[in-house]
Parts: sequence; structure tokens; C-alpha cells
Amino acid sequence: MSKIDQLFAKLRTENRRALMPFVTAGDPDLATTAALLKELVSAGCHLCEVGIPYSDPIADGPVIQASYTRALNKKIKLAEILDCVRDVAPQVAAPLVSMVSYAIVYRHGLEQYVDDAQAAGLAGAIVPDLPLEEAAQLAAVCRQRDFSLIQLVTPTTPRDRAVQIAQNSSGFLYYVSVTGITGERRDLPPELRDNVTWLRQRTPLPICIGFGISTPEHVKLLAPVADGLIVGSALVRRIEQGATRPLKELLADVRAYAGMLLTALNDK
Repeated sequence: MSKIDQLFAKLRTENRRALMPFVTAGDPDLATTAALLKELVSAGCHLCEVGIPYSDPIADGPVIQASYTRALNKKIKLAEILDCVRDVAPQVAAPLVSMVSYAIVYRHGLEQYVDDAQAAGLAGAIVPDLPLEEAAQLAAVCRQRDFSLIQLVTPTTPRDRAVQIAQNSSGFLYYVSVTGITGERRDLPPELRDNVTWLRQRTPLPICIGFGISTPEHVKLLAPVADGLIVGSALVRRIEQGATRPLKELLADVRAYAGMLLTALNDK
């Protein structure tokens, strides 16, 4: 079992859900990224996503796109990000996964990317722009190494295709809550819970919901049908707003925000 499999197996026996924050590697710098990851896990988060900056993201909204641009403007390299993860991973109890464009994986080499990511301490990769028709080769590489390949299902994905995507995924299935790009939203679609319930009956994989989740109310609404909830833009925005403050203050603000969501997640 991979580290992600172990995490969700443990949470299921305890009837608990995972809170899964997303941070952009290198925004505002890699030292802050490392401190944020350690602070989020220390606060009780169960898994952290590390965004690999990319110039042409296809699903990210303006907040995360801007964070990628800030990191890329500093000429951040994949090797530097992996070095950062290599330093952090032994210090945290939660799995770390990369959110990475398939273009980066392909250019680096499928086997080489997985080997380098795993050596750095990453437990898996979310590859949002990997089409189902091209997923088999990377899925096979990941299976051979017990490295989770997490793929996305959206509200507009045909149901038979959603089942096929689940069959090519491992670790967990990323269910996109809304049609469109990432970003904070006041309301989530009323059919979201029913769609996730339908998919749950057709895959043994944990299903984690992302896009638009930012408030305790969202967490309480979705926790009954999800295995995990992913928070990205709301957290990245807080990091941007706090980047000019002392690191201690930024970490305290991020910890308080994560704590608020964790309280909602554990509220029976």
C-alpha cells in the first residue's frame, strides 16, 4: 500500500475525513513553502498538495495562476522544488503529492519524473491535464513503483468515462466540484453530493472534492459524502496577502484558517 492508501485506510476505520491543503511551490519562496507545509501538517492537515508552477495551467483560476507566475518569475526549477520536498518530507507525518502538468512530466521523462518525485518523498502526483486516452503509460509506471496517480473527474465528465478514469487512477480520485476553474465560491452546485454518491458506488477509491471549497459551511456540507476535501485558492490568497508580513504571523494566520476548517470537518 502507498502512503496515500495507508492514510485513507486509517481514516476510514476511524470514520474521519481528510483536509488537504494546496500550496504553490516557491510562492513567495521555497523556504516559506517548506515552513507552510510543516505548519499545515502540525495543525492537523492530513495530506498536502504541492503545486509545481507551470506557465499554461488549464484549470487554475486567477489566484493560483498568479501564484504560479510569481514563482516562475523567480526562475524556480523543478529540481529546486524536489530538493525542498526532500527536506520537508521526513519532518511531516502526512503524505505530500505534487500537482503537476503532464507537459512537465512528459518533458522530464515519465519514469524519471516518478523516480525523482518518489526519491524526494512525494507519495503521488495529481496530473490535471492528462487525458484518459494517454494515461495508460504513466499509470503503469506509477503502479510499478507504488506511486499514486491521481486523476480528475468533473461534473461534465460522461459517467462511463468517469468510471474509466477511476480505473486508471490510484491513491484517490479528485472530484472537481464545479464546472470551470479553481477559485473561491459562495455556493456549490446542489447536485454535487448526488454526483459524488453515484461515483462512490462504482469505485473503491477514496473520493476527494476540490475547487471552490473555502468555508466551514462548505466543509460541513460535503464531509458526509467525501473522503477528503481540498482547499486551494482560499489558502493561496491568504499566503499572498501575508507574504510581506513576518513569517511567524503568516504561519499563525494559515494555522488558524486550517484549524477552522478542521473543526468543521470534525464537527459531528
